[in-house]
Amino acid sequence: MSRFHRNSPTFWLFLAPVLFAFAMVIVIPFFIGAYYSLTDWNATARAGQGLSFVGLSNFTHSFTDPGFIYSFIITTIYTIANVIVINVVAIALAIAVTSRLKLRNVYRMGFFIPYLIGGLILGYLWQFIFNNAIPAIGQSVGLLSGLAEAENLILGKVPTAIMALVIVGSWQYAGYIMMIYVAAIEGVPEELYEAARIDGASDWQQFQKITVPMIAQAFTITMFLTLVNSFKQFDVNFSLTAGGPAVQFMEESIFGTELLAMNIYNTAFVGNDLAAGQARAVIFFVVLVAFALVQVTMNKRKELEL
Repeated sequence: MSRFHRNSPTFWLFLAPVLFAFAMVIVIPFFIGAYYSLTDWNATARAGQGLSFVGLSNFTHSFTDPGFIYSFIITTIYTIANVIVINVVAIALAIAVTSRLKLRNVYRMGFFIPYLIGGLILGYLWQFIFNNAIPAIGQSVGLLSGLAEAENLILGKVPTAIMALVIVGSWQYAGYIMMIYVAAIEGVPEELYEAARIDGASDWQQFQKITVPMIAQAFTITMFLTLVNSFKQFDVNFSLTAGGPAVQFMEESIFGTELLAMNIYNTAFVGNDLAAGQARAVIFFVVLVAFALVQVTMNKRKELEL
């Protein structure tokens, strides 16, 4: 073991390829992007040629842009809802597949498969379900005639469109988070449950007093993953709602379900304002890091309390 001590050249030699790839793909592009966010880089000016330094004007403009402000608000709402729904569904599925349920391994595979489907494909698939399948079911059943106008009822209104994004995101990601909970639950000693059953503890009491404290570290991991994944949501947002429908905000018409990642994309590549899009990406990075640090810190404190 001493051969691979952190002060050993061998240790850094093995680590060098990973550090090089990380620097080339993450660190250096980030600082280059941060520099471009301080310029007037756009579609007509090539990066590094004929750029003018404009300071923090791209950042100040972003904080006064109704579209960016609205995207930040709606992304925060979506993230909170998505984190709650995904974790509740995932832990419920984890408890189900770690019980004495028959074919539980088959269920594990079935619940995990949606995670393997690409976000763009998933968005178009659920768009078909919301716009075509649900109206067809409503017409065949004859109970809810309004389902014939499901596009207006679901994806045509901001609150229900956000709910649709949460449903699709949860359907895709809950199976992956479930596997983390499964690994944590299976690591809880069975003797604790046997002792609790002998003392007359109910299933809910066992879950509350044994399972939750013993898998506290899993909560920290899953909350972090779902928080970051929700904030970075783009592909499902792009294919399911494309940012629509339009709403009025601060006396301007803007996209009603345009999350932050999509707002950055539209600013840079649709509006051809690359510097502004890069500035918003820097803001996005700082906000995401802040949220993640707060979440991890709070969860770590909760682990000690449990």
